[in-house]
Amino acid sequence: MNEAIRQPTTASSQLSNLSIINARLPGYQDLQQIQINSQGIIAAIAPMQQSAQFRTNHSTIDVAGDWISMGGVDLQINGALGLAFPDLERQHLPLLQQNCEFLWNQGVAAFLPTIVTTSPEKIARSLSVIADFIANQPTEGEFAQILGVHLEGPFLNPQKRGAHPAEYLLPLTIENVERVLGDYASVVKLITLAPELDPTGEVIPYLRSLGITVSVGHSLATAAQAQQAFASGASMVTHAFNAMPVLHHREPGLLGAALVNSKVQCGLIADGEHITPTIIQLLLRASDNKEGIFLVSDALAPMGLSDGIYRWDSREIEVVGGTARLPDGTLAGTTLPLLSSVENLVQWGICGVGEAIFLATEVPRQAIGLAGISPGQPAQLLRWNFEEATGKLTYQRL
Repeated sequence: MNEAIRQPTTASSQLSNLSIINARLPGYQDLQQIQINSQGIIAAIAPMQQSAQFRTNHSTIDVAGDWISMGGVDLQINGALGLAFPDLERQHLPLLQQNCEFLWNQGVAAFLPTIVTTSPEKIARSLSVIADFIANQPTEGEFAQILGVHLEGPFLNPQKRGAHPAEYLLPLTIENVERVLGDYASVVKLITLAPELDPTGEVIPYLRSLGITVSVGHSLATAAQAQQAFASGASMVTHAFNAMPVLHHREPGLLGAALVNSKVQCGLIADGEHITPTIIQLLLRASDNKEGIFLVSDALAPMGLSDGIYRWDSREIEVVGGTARLPDGTLAGTTLPLLSSVENLVQWGICGVGEAIFLATEVPRQAIGLAGISPGQPAQLLRWNFEEATGKLTYQRL
């Protein structure tokens, strides 16, 4: 097991007949109280000053100012426990279930398995396996839910492909999109593409008509091209700063266009390798929209395994200290879980505990249209404790 990965204590997957008091909640002001009904659903949230309306015969947990949140939602994760999502076959269904259980134990409530650039045939096979898995996964239990698929490619700019294999990149046309989606368009919830590859401007509206969220990434789009993509329906940016033009004072590029657009949300890898802490701090300060940035892991298949050399499609990657690189040194990804990014932001002094938790648990939900912590949501909750003296942030399931 990678030493950087902690195993939070896992209790019941859902609480019931319980009142939680003196809690801090991401997105809420002051201390709150949470009432959970017999079905394990959050019935009410109110400030502690309104305690009279919460007088019930429920059991009570006083969390004494600790933070309470829903589990993390990871919108960009490529695999775990040795399983790469682009390599899925029917025989991997039990291992896919183990991935869901593993991620649950890492504080993740739901995720989008991410299929990076590969052949259309392999994409179709993986989509088929995930479609069957989703159709049969229970709605409750101690495992992270698969919400759908994130296709990261194959419609990427070759000059910003990063570790994506060039031989499988495709021109961005509706015909190629239909070929890649095949019969599984309903399974794909998010797609990363380079909008400058579509001079017709037809692809993004087409994808939106299918209910697929479009993210701009692995792209050389100018600010003008990015603005046109956002006007056409793109609403996200994939791993901000990575695989895109640098911010320039005369050509802000797609990231500059995104940061001044209140309707666009940017994914962020906060492992300390993809972006330096100083740039993360600048990014958070530059966005005046508190829902404009969310954390992703971008974790690869060796997550949950020890450092070493692993197969990655037809190539190899070396994992050292949670960072994965190709033999030529190209950064391929990380093996750190999503919530380690929350701890990093706090330990680096970039933002407060509540904001860091918010970026991993609330904003990803908003980005794909899910409700955050609120009445009506299942009480699958994390409790976070921050030690002022040491700056250490830990979490466990309630």
